[in-house]
Amino acid sequence: MDHYAVIGHPVAHSLSPRIHARFAERCGEALDYRAVEAPLDDFAGTTRALFAAGLAGANVTVPFKAEARRLADRVDPVADRAGVVNTLRREPDGSISGFNTDGSGLVRDLGIHLDFPLEGARVVLIGAGGAAAGVIEPLCRAGIGELVIGNRTAARADALAARFRPLGPVRVAAMTDLPPADLLINATAASLAGDLPALPDSLILPDTLAYDMMYADAGTPFLDWCRVRGAGRRADGLGMLVEQAAEAFLIWRGVRPDAVDVLRMLRPRAAPF
Repeated sequence: MDHYAVIGHPVAHSLSPRIHARFAERCGEALDYRAVEAPLDDFAGTTRALFAAGLAGANVTVPFKAEARRLADRVDPVADRAGVVNTLRREPDGSISGFNTDGSGLVRDLGIHLDFPLEGARVVLIGAGGAAAGVIEPLCRAGIGELVIGNRTAARADALAARFRPLGPVRVAAMTDLPPADLLINATAASLAGDLPALPDSLILPDTLAYDMMYADAGTPFLDWCRVRGAGRRADGLGMLVEQAAEAFLIWRGVRPDAVDVLRMLRPRAAPF
């Protein structure tokens, strides 16, 4: 039986063991998957020890995705440009390959589960950290009309936009000057603590889809803010979580599991957003 893990700090709350257990059951794959909390100062040592002991692959979550990029011996081009890795795979020669499935998970959630047409859409992305970096290229390749980055620290937004501008229409705007969005994505974790940046009400249109990459059954402060301002549609990141996990499962096992089945297991009723 092959062994896999999700590595993070903290990680006890992770849904990944439940998700991958269901994937394995539905796909007829024999595997073991567990959560591993790595010390904040020794992600590399912990992860290398796990792979040396026979780990076949791992998902990597906060705060270790940038460290996972440095740990990997080879990195997929999408993950390399993003600078962050969330999926590791042990190769037959014992080396470790790194991938980023967050962006493809987001695009699949938007297209399959939320029926949102990305072609020509204006996307406003709040945040300029690893979570934002991981989704920009897949969004650009999906044919969006424009991607506008807003971040409290303008220099970080400028650096991120410069990295991805060759791939599509990416620009930066001051937080107070962000344009109305067809798709408004929160790529920060700050809103879970109620720490929302100052955003203009004009961001929201009646048909704006407000999307928080964090997931929470009771919604998030960001989604509440968007609801009050009239966003016609709102979604959290649970679908993205499941779809990026399905992409990782495909990388490891060569088969793509049914994400719809797992979403119904995790959230049997419509989200109360």
